[in-house]
Parts: sequence; structure tokens; C-alpha cells
Amino acid sequence: MYSLRLLGSSVALSAMLAGVAHADDMKAEVLHWWTSGGESAAIKVFADAFAESGGEWIDTAIAGGEQARAAGVNRIVGGEPPTAMQFNTGKQFDELVEAGVLRDLDDIAAEGAWRDNLPSVITSAIERNGKIFAAPVNIHGENWFWYNNQVLADAGVEAPSNFADLIAAGPALRESGVIPLALGGQAWQERLTFLTVLLAEGGPDLYRSVLGDNDTASVQSESYRQVVETFAALRDLVDEGSPGRNWNDATSMVITGKAAIQIMGDWAKGEFIAAGMTPGDEYGCSVIQSDNGYIIGGDVFVFPEVDDEAHLAGQESLARQMMSQDTQVAFNEKKGSVPVLLNVDVSAMDSCAQQGMAILQDEAKQIPSVNFLATPDLTGALTDVVTEFWNDPDMSVDSFIENTVSAMESAG
Repeated sequence: MYSLRLLGSSVALSAMLAGVAHADDMKAEVLHWWTSGGESAAIKVFADAFAESGGEWIDTAIAGGEQARAAGVNRIVGGEPPTAMQFNTGKQFDELVEAGVLRDLDDIAAEGAWRDNLPSVITSAIERNGKIFAAPVNIHGENWFWYNNQVLADAGVEAPSNFADLIAAGPALRESGVIPLALGGQAWQERLTFLTVLLAEGGPDLYRSVLGDNDTASVQSESYRQVVETFAALRDLVDEGSPGRNWNDATSMVITGKAAIQIMGDWAKGEFIAAGMTPGDEYGCSVIQSDNGYIIGGDVFVFPEVDDEAHLAGQESLARQMMSQDTQVAFNEKKGSVPVLLNVDVSAMDSCAQQGMAILQDEAKQIPSVNFLATPDLTGALTDVVTEFWNDPDMSVDSFIENTVSAMESAG
């Protein structure tokens, strides 16, 4: 994890608006981690829109979210900030706000009526001390099944809607010669899988108690034990090649028919789109145990304080473009997510997007992701516990629960 302790009180706000550069003087160096096929197609929507407005887009792509965030923070600490920098929606950029190195977007947000049209959970995630400090570009639902329709049909298996369905389908899928569950064996993917089980099997109250309230009593409940047992049962559905696999490589296994199903956020849809596939035809999607809610994640861009007028103008233009309705639809069609603005018309988007957007209209089903609820320290500690358990079949459920309690107590 990165740290901002070096910034301290010696860092002052480094730029004030000294004027507006002409459109042909606009520049934007955008630091992000979108490097897969679907992700690259999505970020190109922003790049093309910026170029069409007369700006010069400078693309700085760094594979891996943690690596990209660390590189961006190091740039800021070193006095060479990018024009815009990607974070996951949530608490990840808190220290940058506290250090006073990000410009607030409150005027632009008011001009665009962001607060009137964003889900309240998103507004809370981008607002600090009454001001907005990030442009949210999408809503990613994290608790989805993605499946290859032909593979399921060949095995005589119905599309799953919950974990009981998935586990029950395992033997038939194995017998048909495919891997039941395509999993990228990286710590964040194992955490995503566990938290999806936590909501689906434990329900929204348990989910919020553990992640939002840091309630160790909830972790020691029978409901939580059942969650852990279900999570452990998924081990039998993955292949030996899972450890270290990238998420998009796991998606490719479903696309090519090597595997039947993937548990992943709706950014996986961007890979199906890039492969020329259509939901309802070659592949399908369903929000897992949708009655319990839709885990909302997503991406934002923050805008570090800069001096250069061309980059200042680029920030102004980019923030507005990212939140325009037309760009929201075009970007999210490529990314696999849904627009962050609830007043955007999604009738022309695919059936998966419409499914997600329909659930989002019910505020009670807007379930914040771990990045909204937990500090980076707690998120990291829980991730370590989950990935240790997943990769050690000999570890007992009791040990997992004890380790979770210890992690929560140590992270505060």
C-alpha cells in the first residue's frame, strides 16, 4: 500500500485558476489501469471525446489497480502529478483529500446537477467535507454470474441464480468435460468472490455489519459460518491452473467454452463485447441472489492540483465530458458497467445493463462495495484472511473466523 506521510503540512495547494486556456491548448495526461481488450475500448471513448474537443490526450496506462494507484501517488508526492488519476469509488483517495493535493469539483458538479442525479451512495463516496472531489464514471455491479449458454446446454444445466444452483451443477459440468467455475486466483478476485457469497448467503444486514460496522460478533454468528462453508465448497469447482490467473483470462475461459461460469463484476461483459458476443445468445448474465441487492462498485477520476494552464483547462473539460449523458452511455456500453447518472436513458443498452439499472432504481438494493465501507487497512487485512483460507484447504472454518476477528481488531 502507498502512504502519504511524506506530504504532511509542507504540501500546499499548488495551483489556482489563473485563467482558461484555449481549447487547442488543452492537455490531459490520464493515469489509469485499464489494459484489457474491453477496458482499452472503454477508455478510448473518453480519449476520443477529449480529442474531438481539441485537447491532447496523453495515455498513461499501468496494469494493476494497486500498482497504478501507487505510481500516481508517487507522482503527486514527487511534484509531477498527472492531470487525472483513476481510483475505485470509495475511500481510496481519502489521504489525498486530507493532504490538500486534489482540486474539488464542486462548481462543475453543481453546474451538471450531479447530486440530483447520482445514487446517494455514490454521492457519499465522492464527497468530503461537503465538497465533491471525484468524477464517478460508472457503476459496476460486482455480484454477477457470467456463463456460456452453449456449454450449459451441452451439460444439461440450467443457468444458476444462486450458489446452491452453482454447486449443484458442478458434477454435471465436470462430466461434460468443462471447468465449472473459472476463477482468477488473485487475492482481490478471491475477496470479491467471498464478499459476493457474504451478501448472497448472509444477506445485507450481515454484509453491512461485517464491512461497515466492523462488528466482530457478526463474524462469530451461525449465519457467517454458513457463508464461509459455502465459500469453501466453491473450491471444488475451480481448476488447478487458477492461482495467479488474471480476471480477463478467466473470462476468456468462459468465452471459449473451456469453463462454464465466472463470478465477476460486470466489467467482464466488456470482454464478451470485445469478442463479438451478445447477451442472451452466446452468453448469459444474472445478478446473484438479486433479492439481497446489487453490490455497487465503480471507478472515479480525481484531479490533482496542477499549475499548467493547458492541464487546468484539460481537467475542466474532462470532468464535464466524463459526466455528460452521451459519453456515459458510450463509455459504459464498452466497459460493461452502467451509467452512474440515474436519469440516463439505457433503453438502447444490452439486457445485462438494463437488468442492473432496474435493480439500482430501488435504493434499498444499492449495496456499497467494500471500498465504500471499509478503510484500505481493513480491506487489506480481510483480503489476506480470505486468500489464505482459499488457498489452504486444510484450514478449518473456525480458524478462518478467528483470523477474521483478529484482522478486524488489528485494523480498527
